[in-house]
Amino acid sequence: MKRPFAATVWREGKWYVSQSLEVDVASQGETKGKALANLREALELHFDPPQAALHEAASQCIGTVAGRDPHRAENASRIVRERLRRRHGR
Repeated sequence: MKRPFAATVWREGKWYVSQSLEVDVASQGETKGKALANLREALELHFDPPQAALHEAASQCIGTVAGRDPHRAENASRIVRERLRRRHGR
């Protein structure tokens, strides 16, 4: 789910600093646009669930399916791995 956030940008020396006004997250860049793009990425990472938690949840789900149908469990495991790779560019 995408959500808009208010941000402020100011210059510090050769860098522009961007900071969310609603969440304690900030970033920087060589231009205002880069600073805001970096802030957007930092906010996405801030709200992204930790990978260990994702893997644990997926393992629990796959383990439950495996008890019923090993073939379906392998397919579920493959799908989860593919989606995680695509999501994180690996």
